[in-house]
Amino acid sequence: MAIASPQRLALLGGGFSTDDDGLLDDWLLARARASRPKVCFVPTASGDAPAYIEQFHTAFRSRPACEPSVLHLFRRELDDDALRSFLLAQDVVYVGGGNTANLLAVWRTHGVDRLLWEAYDQGTLLCGISAGANCWAKGSHTDSFGPLTYLSDGLGLLPGSVCPHYDSEPGRRPSYRAAVAAGQLPSGWAVEDGAAVLFTDGVPTEAVTRTRGTGVYRVEPVAGGGVSERALPCRLLGVAP
Repeated sequence: MAIASPQRLALLGGGFSTDDDGLLDDWLLARARASRPKVCFVPTASGDAPAYIEQFHTAFRSRPACEPSVLHLFRRELDDDALRSFLLAQDVVYVGGGNTANLLAVWRTHGVDRLLWEAYDQGTLLCGISAGANCWAKGSHTDSFGPLTYLSDGLGLLPGSVCPHYDSEPGRRPSYRAAVAAGQLPSGWAVEDGAAVLFTDGVPTEAVTRTRGTGVYRVEPVAGGGVSERALPCRLLGVAP
Protein backbone atom coordinates (compact mmCIF):
# COMPACT_ATOMS: atom_id res chain seq x y z
CA MET A 1 0.00 0.00 0.00
CA ALA A 2 1.34 3.44 -0.94
CA ILE A 3 2.40 5.67 1.94
CA ALA A 4 0.89 9.15 1.80
CA SER A 5 3.38 12.02 1.61
CA PRO A 6 3.39 14.34 4.62
CA GLN A 7 1.78 17.72 4.01
CA ARG A 8 4.37 20.42 4.75
CA LEU A 9 4.10 24.17 4.89
CA ALA A 10 6.42 26.89 6.22
CA LEU A 11 5.65 30.43 7.33
CA LEU A 12 8.63 32.74 6.83
CA GLY A 13 9.40 35.99 8.60
CA GLY A 14 12.23 36.74 6.21
CA GLY A 15 14.27 35.34 3.36
CA PHE A 16 15.97 36.60 0.24
CA SER A 17 13.84 39.75 -0.03
CA THR A 18 14.67 41.09 3.44
CA ASP A 19 17.80 39.36 4.78
CA ASP A 20 21.42 39.42 3.69
CA ASP A 21 22.63 36.25 5.42
CA GLY A 22 20.47 33.68 3.60
CA LEU A 23 19.92 31.71 6.79
CA LEU A 24 16.16 31.25 6.49
CA ASP A 25 16.35 30.27 2.83
CA ASP A 26 19.15 27.78 3.54
CA TRP A 27 17.05 26.31 6.34
CA LEU A 28 14.08 26.06 4.00
CA LEU A 29 15.97 24.32 1.19
CA ALA A 30 17.37 21.78 3.65
CA ARG A 31 13.79 20.71 4.39
CA ALA A 32 12.84 20.03 0.79
CA ARG A 33 12.18 16.45 -0.22
CA ALA A 34 14.94 16.44 -2.86
CA SER A 35 18.68 17.01 -2.45
CA ARG A 36 18.57 19.46 -5.37
CA PRO A 37 15.03 20.79 -5.12
CA LYS A 38 13.08 22.56 -7.81
CA VAL A 39 12.07 25.89 -6.26
CA CYS A 40 9.31 27.96 -7.87
CA PHE A 41 8.89 31.59 -6.84
CA VAL A 42 5.32 32.89 -7.12
CA PRO A 43 5.30 36.73 -7.11
CA THR A 44 1.54 37.17 -7.71
CA ALA A 45 0.95 39.31 -4.61
CA SER A 46 3.34 41.96 -5.96
CA GLY A 47 1.82 41.90 -9.45
CA ASP A 48 4.82 39.91 -10.70
CA ALA A 49 7.08 42.87 -9.88
CA PRO A 50 10.26 42.62 -12.03
CA ALA A 51 12.57 43.86 -9.27
CA TYR A 52 11.21 41.25 -6.86
CA ILE A 53 11.71 38.50 -9.42
CA GLU A 54 15.26 39.68 -10.02
CA GLN A 55 15.94 39.50 -6.27
CA PHE A 56 14.82 35.90 -6.30
CA HIS A 57 16.98 35.03 -9.29
CA THR A 58 20.01 36.71 -7.72
CA ALA A 59 19.56 34.80 -4.46
CA PHE A 60 18.72 31.37 -5.83
CA ARG A 61 20.75 31.12 -9.02
CA SER A 62 23.84 31.42 -6.83
CA ARG A 63 22.77 28.30 -4.92
CA PRO A 64 23.99 25.24 -6.84
CA ALA A 65 21.82 22.97 -4.65
CA CYS A 66 18.50 24.04 -6.22
CA GLU A 67 16.75 24.62 -9.56
CA PRO A 68 14.94 27.98 -9.42
CA SER A 69 12.03 29.06 -11.60
CA VAL A 70 9.26 31.68 -11.55
CA LEU A 71 5.52 31.36 -12.14
CA HIS A 72 4.19 34.42 -14.02
CA LEU A 73 0.43 34.90 -13.95
CA PHE A 74 0.08 38.51 -15.11
CA ARG A 75 1.75 37.54 -18.39
CA ARG A 76 0.74 33.90 -18.31
CA GLU A 77 2.34 31.64 -20.90
CA LEU A 78 1.23 28.15 -19.76
CA ASP A 79 -2.08 26.55 -20.65
CA ASP A 80 -4.00 24.67 -17.97
CA ASP A 81 -2.30 21.31 -18.53
CA ALA A 82 1.18 22.83 -18.66
CA LEU A 83 0.48 24.90 -15.56
CA ARG A 84 -0.57 21.80 -13.62
CA SER A 85 2.46 19.83 -14.79
CA PHE A 86 4.79 22.68 -13.92
CA LEU A 87 3.47 23.22 -10.39
CA LEU A 88 3.26 19.52 -9.52
CA ALA A 89 6.88 19.07 -10.61
CA GLN A 90 8.12 21.54 -7.98
CA ASP A 91 9.65 20.49 -4.67
CA VAL A 92 9.20 23.95 -3.12
CA VAL A 93 6.65 26.66 -3.93
CA TYR A 94 7.86 29.96 -2.47
CA VAL A 95 5.24 32.73 -2.44
CA GLY A 96 6.29 36.35 -2.17
CA GLY A 97 4.78 39.27 -0.29
CA GLY A 98 2.38 41.95 -1.41
CA ASN A 99 -1.41 42.09 -1.35
CA THR A 100 -3.02 38.95 0.10
CA ALA A 101 -6.54 39.65 -1.19
CA ASN A 102 -5.33 40.29 -4.73
CA LEU A 103 -3.13 37.19 -4.62
CA LEU A 104 -6.05 34.95 -3.69
CA ALA A 105 -8.31 36.48 -6.35
CA VAL A 106 -5.77 35.96 -9.14
CA TRP A 107 -4.98 32.41 -8.04
CA ARG A 108 -8.66 31.48 -8.03
CA THR A 109 -9.17 32.97 -11.48
CA HIS A 110 -6.37 30.82 -12.90
CA GLY A 111 -7.09 27.69 -10.84
CA VAL A 112 -3.78 27.93 -8.99
CA ASP A 113 -5.55 27.49 -5.64
CA ARG A 114 -6.69 23.98 -6.62
CA LEU A 115 -3.28 23.06 -8.00
CA LEU A 116 -1.56 24.12 -4.80
CA TRP A 117 -3.90 21.90 -2.81
CA GLU A 118 -2.93 19.03 -5.11
CA ALA A 119 0.78 19.79 -4.76
CA TYR A 120 0.42 20.00 -0.98
CA ASP A 121 -1.24 16.58 -0.89
CA GLN A 122 1.65 15.17 -2.93
CA GLY A 123 4.35 16.46 -0.58
CA THR A 124 5.46 19.73 -2.15
CA LEU A 125 6.79 22.11 0.51
CA LEU A 126 4.68 25.28 0.37
CA CYS A 127 6.03 28.45 1.97
CA GLY A 128 6.09 32.21 1.82
CA ILE A 129 6.63 35.55 3.47
CA SER A 130 4.02 38.17 4.43
CA ALA A 131 1.13 37.68 1.97
CA GLY A 132 2.91 34.48 1.02
CA ALA A 133 2.47 33.28 4.60
CA ASN A 134 -1.07 34.63 5.02
CA CYS A 135 -2.50 32.85 2.01
CA TRP A 136 -2.18 29.29 3.34
CA ALA A 137 -4.44 29.71 6.39
CA LYS A 138 -8.20 30.00 6.54
CA GLY A 139 -7.91 33.54 7.93
CA SER A 140 -5.18 36.14 8.11
CA HIS A 141 -4.31 39.58 9.41
CA THR A 142 -3.66 41.92 6.51
CA ASP A 143 -3.30 45.45 5.20
CA SER A 144 -4.64 44.40 1.78
CA PHE A 145 -7.50 46.90 2.11
CA GLY A 146 -5.44 49.75 3.55
CA PRO A 147 -5.88 49.76 7.34
CA LEU A 148 -5.01 46.59 9.25
CA THR A 149 -7.97 44.21 9.31
CA TYR A 150 -8.88 40.55 8.98
CA LEU A 151 -9.39 38.41 5.89
CA SER A 152 -11.35 35.19 6.31
CA ASP A 153 -11.26 33.43 2.93
CA GLY A 154 -7.72 32.09 2.60
CA LEU A 155 -6.89 28.71 1.10
CA GLY A 156 -7.36 26.87 4.39
CA LEU A 157 -4.46 24.44 4.01
CA LEU A 158 -3.35 25.49 7.48
CA PRO A 159 -6.10 25.49 10.13
CA GLY A 160 -6.72 28.78 11.91
CA SER A 161 -5.15 32.13 11.08
CA VAL A 162 -1.78 33.78 10.44
CA CYS A 163 -0.34 37.18 11.29
CA PRO A 164 2.99 38.25 9.73
CA HIS A 165 5.25 41.12 10.84
CA TYR A 166 4.06 40.61 14.40
CA ASP A 167 6.85 42.67 15.93
CA SER A 168 7.86 45.08 13.18
CA GLU A 169 4.79 46.96 11.97
CA PRO A 170 2.95 49.40 14.24
CA GLY A 171 -0.41 48.09 15.34
CA ARG A 172 0.05 44.53 14.12
CA ARG A 173 0.21 42.84 17.51
CA PRO A 174 -2.74 44.60 19.20
CA SER A 175 -4.89 44.47 16.07
CA TYR A 176 -4.35 40.73 15.55
CA ARG A 177 -4.92 39.98 19.21
CA ALA A 178 -8.16 41.99 19.12
CA ALA A 179 -9.39 40.14 16.02
CA VAL A 180 -8.75 36.76 17.65
CA ALA A 181 -10.32 37.86 20.93
CA ALA A 182 -13.45 39.06 19.10
CA GLY A 183 -13.77 35.87 17.04
CA GLN A 184 -13.18 37.73 13.78
CA LEU A 185 -10.20 35.42 13.22
CA PRO A 186 -9.74 31.93 14.62
CA SER A 187 -6.81 31.00 16.85
CA GLY A 188 -3.60 31.17 14.92
CA TRP A 189 0.09 31.76 14.47
CA ALA A 190 1.93 35.08 14.71
CA VAL A 191 5.37 35.27 13.07
CA GLU A 192 7.93 37.91 13.92
CA ASP A 193 10.41 39.12 11.31
CA GLY A 194 13.47 36.90 11.33
CA ALA A 195 11.64 33.77 12.47
CA ALA A 196 10.03 30.84 10.65
CA VAL A 197 7.98 27.77 11.47
CA LEU A 198 7.50 24.47 9.66
CA PHE A 199 4.18 22.60 9.86
CA THR A 200 3.87 18.92 9.08
CA ASP A 201 0.32 17.68 8.59
CA GLY A 202 -0.93 20.90 10.17
CA VAL A 203 1.19 20.62 13.32
CA PRO A 204 4.24 22.83 14.04
CA THR A 205 7.31 20.58 13.97
CA GLU A 206 10.16 23.09 13.91
CA ALA A 207 10.60 26.79 14.63
CA VAL A 208 13.76 28.78 13.98
CA THR A 209 15.02 32.35 14.08
CA ARG A 210 17.94 34.20 12.56
CA THR A 211 17.65 36.97 15.14
CA ARG A 212 17.94 36.29 18.84
CA GLY A 213 14.78 37.40 20.66
CA THR A 214 12.33 37.00 17.76
CA GLY A 215 10.00 34.08 17.36
CA VAL A 216 6.64 32.50 16.57
CA TYR A 217 3.57 32.60 18.81
CA ARG A 218 0.35 30.67 19.22
CA VAL A 219 -2.48 33.15 19.86
CA GLU A 220 -5.80 31.88 21.23
CA PRO A 221 -8.91 33.49 22.75
CA VAL A 222 -9.54 33.00 26.46
CA ALA A 223 -12.79 32.90 28.40
CA GLY A 224 -13.93 36.33 29.49
CA GLY A 225 -12.18 38.17 26.66
CA GLY A 226 -8.61 38.70 25.60
CA VAL A 227 -6.12 36.15 24.29
CA SER A 228 -3.32 33.91 25.44
CA GLU A 229 0.01 34.15 23.64
CA ARG A 230 2.43 31.21 23.80
CA ALA A 231 5.91 31.36 22.28
CA LEU A 232 7.16 28.29 20.41
CA PRO A 233 10.71 27.16 21.23
CA CYS A 234 12.92 28.52 18.45
CA ARG A 235 16.37 27.34 17.41
CA LEU A 236 18.81 30.13 16.60
CA LEU A 237 20.21 29.66 13.08
CA GLY A 238 23.88 30.17 12.36
CA VAL A 239 24.97 28.90 15.77
CA ALA A 240 26.63 25.52 16.13
CA PRO A 241 24.55 23.12 18.25
